[in-house]
Amino acid sequence: MAFYMVCLGIFFDFFDGFFARLFKVSSPLGLQLDSLADMVTSGVTPGYVMYSMFTNSAHEFGTHPAIPFLGFIITLGSCYRLANFNIDTRQTDSFIGLPTPANALFILSLPLVISFSDSLMILEILTNQWVLLIITLCSAYILNAEIPLFALKIKKFSFKENALQIVFLIISVLMIVFLQYIAIPLIIAFYVLLSIINNLFLKK
Repeated sequence: MAFYMVCLGIFFDFFDGFFARLFKVSSPLGLQLDSLADMVTSGVTPGYVMYSMFTNSAHEFGTHPAIPFLGFIITLGSCYRLANFNIDTRQTDSFIGLPTPANALFILSLPLVISFSDSLMILEILTNQWVLLIITLCSAYILNAEIPLFALKIKKFSFKENALQIVFLIISVLMIVFLQYIAIPLIIAFYVLLSIINNLFLKK
């Protein structure tokens, strides 16, 4: 249920920005309120989901009650990301670091993968506290990493200028069709990987 509610929140987050640009309405207060809403939807929620995953995982670290709170490192990373985004003038047309909604979808898809996957190996991996800690730390890092990520907006109807976005969307759709819920975290990881590869080619 949390996954679908966050998807709904991300949907409204996209359209409030869309209509603000459409009607050319903007204000500093609106920007801060938008970030506050994002903090709840894409910051607090994934942190709590990871907290729950730590709680229900195998106890490689022991059973200390503070261990599940490691999940809220994601919330702290999201908070810093959103605050930095508001003052970073470089992120008008593309992103630097993974956007909080994409990161939230990645984290919230993990319980769905556990629920709907028949693979014992996947279950063992995603209930291992070491794996959850690595995911948590990588999540907080990639949110704030100085890694340019390509924008998904298609500005002109030209395949050459939008080849990267089109390839990403086609592969993402195919992954969803064949892998279903398992595709969600893979698509986010693919987005980051494709951006890194694109950056390497642009430097040449």
